[in-house]
Amino acid sequence: MTAARPRVALLDYGLGNVHSAAKALEAAGAEVSLTADRTAVMEADGLVVPGVGSIAACMAGIQAIRGGELIGRRLAGTRPVLGICVGMQVLFSSGEEGGVHTDALDEWPGTVRRLQADILPHMGWAEVDAPADSELFAGLRDERFYFVHSYAATEWHIDPHPRIRQPRVTWAEHGERFIAAVENGPLAATQFHPEKSGAAGISLLANWVRGL
Repeated sequence: MTAARPRVALLDYGLGNVHSAAKALEAAGAEVSLTADRTAVMEADGLVVPGVGSIAACMAGIQAIRGGELIGRRLAGTRPVLGICVGMQVLFSSGEEGGVHTDALDEWPGTVRRLQADILPHMGWAEVDAPADSELFAGLRDERFYFVHSYAATEWHIDPHPRIRQPRVTWAEHGERFIAAVENGPLAATQFHPEKSGAAGISLLANWVRGL
């Protein structure tokens, strides 16, 4: 008997590279549904939060479907959530973009801001510096991933606690160091686009899907 494929809900809030993400997740071994249905989102084995454009626009779309509440409820029940690109940025406390301050979901402390770089957007393939014990990047040392962004979180503010497993933070650099990925219990995210990162991106998504 063939084992059932993990069910992944791709959060539909009107923004995000949803079709490419869906195809990549299917290639990674998931059964994917694009949905904002609350029951479907809560019952899925994994939830993916996509995002393109501005953090303000993404937050407006997420708030319109009460997506922050759904993400929070899933995390409270230790049910996996993966953010991609601006879907990662909204997990921080806030964003500063074009002089506009946007309150975000505040799952992690920190502000997303414009990168200090001579050329923006940061567009193209780049290496990342992942922790040795990373599960997302298992088997993916020395691979490159595809970035398209001008804004990022550049600091990590959570202090270590001896009784809590520490988040795994992956870094990259464009003008300055910025956070390229985070693995924090059931919550994970990437600033780059795995769905646009070829075989390496599919392998990374497969690592996440297997963990479901």
